[in-house]
Amino acid sequence: MEDKKKLLWEYVKAVLTALVLALIIRAFVIQAFTIPSGSMIPTLLVGDYILVNKFLLGSPVDIPFTNINLFRMPGLRRPHKGDVIVFKFPVDPSKDFIKRVVAVEGDKIEARDKVIYVNGLPANEPFMRHTDNLVLPNRDNFGPIEIPKDKFFCMGDNREPRMGLCRYKRRQGEGLDRLFLKGHELSAPES
Repeated sequence: MEDKKKLLWEYVKAVLTALVLALIIRAFVIQAFTIPSGSMIPTLLVGDYILVNKFLLGSPVDIPFTNINLFRMPGLRRPHKGDVIVFKFPVDPSKDFIKRVVAVEGDKIEARDKVIYVNGLPANEPFMRHTDNLVLPNRDNFGPIEIPKDKFFCMGDNREPRMGLCRYKRRQGEGLDRLFLKGHELSAPES
């Protein structure tokens, strides 16, 4: 009987140790996310899973499975143009968004007839997708907007009519605050 209790206790310790390690890794190092919408098609499809590096760009440390923030980890670097990132949606922090960084602090961004210009030059966006040829001034044009200090501008790769360019202008104003960052995608799929 004593041997069974020792064996059971060993199993309990092993499970608790694994659980604590998993929670620590999820909070500080890496986290899995599911792609919830088509805004990143064709790069990422609805239902795809990505692993996110939480310490590269810095991340809030929350109590696991809640939105209760304990503190924010500092990042090793700032977001760069072209990075695919995960961030808390500023309007509803319970939602995670996955987008691509298009412009960073100090950049001037604008859209003219569906083409994104950063600092006056057309952005190199081989991953971007438009499925219609119709250009609507209120939908496909905005700016120029100068991105303020410690902010950046993100968009999905899929710029179909329902995704639209102008909704990013309305939702993000002059850029996304770095405090909303949750992580950087570990490995981008082939485009």
